[in-house]
Amino acid sequence: MINSLSEFKHAAKQAIENPESFWNDIANEFQWISPWKQTLAFDFSTPEIKWFVGGKLNITENCLDRHLATQPNKTAILFEPNDPTEEAQHITYKELHSRVCQTANMLKANGAKKGDRICIYMPMVPELAIAVLACARIGAIHSVVFAGFSATALAARINDASCTMLLTADGGFRGAKTIGLKDIADEALQSCTTVESCIVFQRTNKQVNWNPIDRWWHEEIEKVDDHCPAEVMDSEDPLFILYTSGSTGKPKGMVHSCGGYMVYTAYTFQNVFQYQSNDVYWCTADIGWITGHSYIVYGPLANGATTVMFEGVPSYPDFDRFWEVCAKHKITHFYTAPTAIRALQKHPTALIDKHDLSSLKVLGSVGEPINAEAWHWYDAHVGKHNCPIVDTWWQTETGGILITSLAGVTPQKPTFATLPMPGIQAVLLNNEGDEIEGEGEGILAIKHPWPSIARTIWGDHERYKNVYFSAYPGYYFPGDGALRDAEGNFRITGRVDDVVIVSGHNLGTAPIENAINQHAEVVESAVVGFPHDIKGNALCAYVIVKDISIDKTLIEKEIREEVAKTIGPIAKPDRILVVSGLPKTRSGKIMRRILRKLAAGDDNNLGDISTLLNPEVVDEIRRQNS
Repeated sequence: MINSLSEFKHAAKQAIENPESFWNDIANEFQWISPWKQTLAFDFSTPEIKWFVGGKLNITENCLDRHLATQPNKTAILFEPNDPTEEAQHITYKELHSRVCQTANMLKANGAKKGDRICIYMPMVPELAIAVLACARIGAIHSVVFAGFSATALAARINDASCTMLLTADGGFRGAKTIGLKDIADEALQSCTTVESCIVFQRTNKQVNWNPIDRWWHEEIEKVDDHCPAEVMDSEDPLFILYTSGSTGKPKGMVHSCGGYMVYTAYTFQNVFQYQSNDVYWCTADIGWITGHSYIVYGPLANGATTVMFEGVPSYPDFDRFWEVCAKHKITHFYTAPTAIRALQKHPTALIDKHDLSSLKVLGSVGEPINAEAWHWYDAHVGKHNCPIVDTWWQTETGGILITSLAGVTPQKPTFATLPMPGIQAVLLNNEGDEIEGEGEGILAIKHPWPSIARTIWGDHERYKNVYFSAYPGYYFPGDGALRDAEGNFRITGRVDDVVIVSGHNLGTAPIENAINQHAEVVESAVVGFPHDIKGNALCAYVIVKDISIDKTLIEKEIREEVAKTIGPIAKPDRILVVSGLPKTRSGKIMRRILRKLAAGDDNNLGDISTLLNPEVVDEIRRQNS
């Protein structure tokens, strides 16, 4: 583990000068069935990327088996249920190993085999993590679909990957609501032809319809034992598919491999969070997202950590639930999204102060750049100015954290993700694709592969090439802009692939949003283009303000003046809508595709909006437009 700033600088230098030697040393800390013949083979033009070529392993032996000799009775998963009166579960490494192996045998008994795609549509219960690991145990490729997604979204993902099995539940608890997951799954399966078996976990005891392919989890698990040798996997065999939103609306099934993903997620978890053996780590994400894959399941378990799974929401039964759980389980590491921080920021700090948060050592932020106000609130009221905040930048496509501070080791800077991890060669490019040296602002790109980069888009390698490697040949292009200060710290400034041509002028929406956000009353904004008879396109700004009762005419005038002053009159939005929220994915990304359609009046062609964190704001915007 990196323990000091000088060690960090040494590691970063070594990783640039000899990346293969650097990653060799880290990979050798893991349990391999047979060694690799070549550390790295890549060609960004194809693109083809392979790490630890020829190496054989099974990721579950590194997450489970190797800990049995040293800490069999340590809590691996600490499960906090939705209902605070329901008892928490402490699942030891020995018990988790047993339950994963038994579940793996259950999958095999129901026809699953190496290479099959298994869709998992389950609530945040331990069996979700167990199912993920059981798939990995037998070499099946898991595709987890967030349990808040609709039947349409679920069916699209099942069909895209040709999944042969679905793991689901009778239902799930989410705050005061009970979600009928089996009903949604039944609806989805009406348009899926590849699923041959459906195994249903009993969580809510809700009465459900029963189909010929359905089996109860608790009945099937009793038919098998817990002895399941790990399938031998090639380092480059797919471990999982995880779908992320595409700019065209069609989700992209990002494929992550067994070896490189394991090495990088474990390395980043240990170093970013500075995890120690007795710590209790809680990432509040759902396993339906990459954050849950990498930093609830695989990264923590590969390090022998205690990882918390939370079934509920931060507002149930009250807005102090996060802090109540932190105090109850003496959480040391708390990793959440700026969206959640901003939501909790609106409530009295007395809800925090009533709980003892003295166990906290490290705070984290993930999903989107954190604004200054939220950062300082988080630091002051949750961390009491005693906890470093790791503001992590990464994506579903990257598999693990790329730019961040290391907790208490490297300097933090509010609103800056700060420095790239060792092994991440982040650069800034101008519009011509030339690298910008030193301090500056431009397009963020990565010029050398890292072990956990996604290898392809399932079934569409050409799209993978076009989206990530064609705009700036020789670089991975994440679609974000950034600025870099004199010390080399990066601040993510927003998407750069959102460019609107207004009267022949190419206008990036991110700088306009930055100008709007300078207004003292503005919390957040999103700018999109819409068709205009004269200009070709005009700009529409959706703006969240601190006080919804504000004089809208006045704030619209002031926003236009600020944009004209900061960027120029051409960038002034034609329309400004003051809204209570912006449509976002569960990971905090603004769904600009939906905003563009709303601005264009095409609100009958939005597609499935049930996957959003807050679908109700779409109706609010519709009403304003009408």
